[in-house]
Amino acid sequence: MQESAATARAALIRSLYAGTLTPDRLVATLKRLDTLFPVAIVACGATPERLSTSSHRLDSVEIASDGRRYDLADYLAYNRVAGLLVLKDGAIVREDYELGLAPGDRFASFSLAKSVCSTLYGAALHDGLLGRLDDPIARYLPALAASAYRDVSLRQVLEMASGVAWDETYTNPASERRRFLKLQIAGEPGSLLRMMGERPRAHAPGSVFNYNTGETYLAGAALEAAVGAPLWRFLSERLWSPAGMNADAAWWLESAGGATIGGSGLSATLRDYARFAQFVLDDGCVGTTRVVREGWFAESTSRVARHGVRRDYGYQWWLPASSDPLHEGAFLAMGIFGQRIYLHPARRLAIVALCARPKPSDAHVVEDTAFFAAVARALD
Repeated sequence: MQESAATARAALIRSLYAGTLTPDRLVATLKRLDTLFPVAIVACGATPERLSTSSHRLDSVEIASDGRRYDLADYLAYNRVAGLLVLKDGAIVREDYELGLAPGDRFASFSLAKSVCSTLYGAALHDGLLGRLDDPIARYLPALAASAYRDVSLRQVLEMASGVAWDETYTNPASERRRFLKLQIAGEPGSLLRMMGERPRAHAPGSVFNYNTGETYLAGAALEAAVGAPLWRFLSERLWSPAGMNADAAWWLESAGGATIGGSGLSATLRDYARFAQFVLDDGCVGTTRVVREGWFAESTSRVARHGVRRDYGYQWWLPASSDPLHEGAFLAMGIFGQRIYLHPARRLAIVALCARPKPSDAHVVEDTAFFAAVARALD
């Protein structure tokens, strides 16, 4: 019986990443993703922070996307939005729960976790627990000393510019991303680090951007070594508890008691994702207490080119296309199936969208950045 349950779980995970789950089953899976792998609980604090509700409500938007016009109902329906929360000046102006999602439900973040991992780097630097970003990652992970990562810095890993070969295609069973997932399903301690250490070099370090979930796993593992604690515990102690999150989160582990999967697998409630967003807008401070190194988010999301790498990606944050000047200074956390956190510090605006789109690739109908721009203009 136990073996058949494990077989069914593995089949469900493969179907999820292949993009073959039907709509109802996909939503149900994204609400229980923290049951599919071993997890650690990211404890919230004893004093929850209350999110205030603005007297100004966002009731309508006009969205121009790909030559067509859409409204708010279109965005929710066409983009399969399960949860939407908009914060302006720290207060809620719009909150929606759709597709059976309830306020107390945890929902999968996928690669939103990468931006959380980056934020924890800023906390470790503030605490003096980490050296310099130009330190070689092998200083923290000696198992990589004889690998293609031997000359790769922490900064280059955060920028996904290691030059190490990787195919992130989720729907291709032969890709490195799917091999990484297969090892996760097997749950053998140390297997993910060994896999990353076996990857060949394709380019010089720092010369090419190549999106790589495995590298955020390495970033997380290096940070665990630097701070002397699991990533999930560091998140709880430095952010989740002091920032007043209202519910415990859960974060995937490589194996029971093993390393945290830094690049994916964090599940939390819609409002707690919004509290994280507000923490970032507040430049990594809780009240008057600084948690993240001053200027970390500006550095993490700078468009200034380094090493010839294109700058639509910072330290685990996406930088929206600059074709619309409204997005100047904005940045994004993005995860597959449509998970989004849009942040515009100058406008004091945060938008969290949790979605159940049919494919892990970007399967939107209404362009997300067009929606975010429409919200910003409506609130102006």
